[in-house]
Amino acid sequence: MEQMTLAIDGMSCSHCVAAVRGALEELDGVRAESVTIGNAVVAYDPRKANPREIVAAVDAAGYHARAGEPGAGPPLSGERSA
Repeated sequence: MEQMTLAIDGMSCSHCVAAVRGALEELDGVRAESVTIGNAVVAYDPRKANPREIVAAVDAAGYHARAGEPGAGPPLSGERSA
């Protein structure tokens, strides 16, 4: 298993935490190690999932995710800019 940290914008409550955790855990080969407001630590099997798919799942749940520490760099998906 590989591990990655996601910085996630748009989260403000426990419902957001649950929604992000659910979106991550729906992906095959992905386990949400820790989800808090603003970030998540994810373990994933690179044979079943990749970082772009993980970011896309969080984005599809209505949040804005990027790989790395909170506040770091542009979105991994490359589809959104601030």
